[in-house]
Amino acid sequence: MTHAAHELGQAGEKAAATFLAEQGYTIVTQGYRHRRAEVDLIVRRGQELLVFVEVKTRSSAQYGFPEEFVTERKRQLFRLAAEQYQLDVDWQGDIRFDILALRLTSTGFHIEHFEDAFY
Repeated sequence: MTHAAHELGQAGEKAAATFLAEQGYTIVTQGYRHRRAEVDLIVRRGQELLVFVEVKTRSSAQYGFPEEFVTERKRQLFRLAAEQYQLDVDWQGDIRFDILALRLTSTGFHIEHFEDAFY
């Protein structure tokens, strides 16, 4: 990954966290890692719902929309990390997997939130 792509990704994750906080979510952790799997954001909605969020940031839609880059392999690793996190914190409530797709525009980021994006 190039330096510019890494910086774009970091800026996207920061914008995504701000967006979710403004929507009433509580940020639990960022960049949770388990082996080769990473969950960009883990947020909570109230006391019963834990949401695992994959953030995909692109500078344009020239090569496809950001949400299209979440492959089945990525989903498998994501689920694995989510299962481990639930064990780590003894989570007994509901969970959900979301994708936040961000595209850079002249005024900042255009954000689309896909709830229950996969299972």
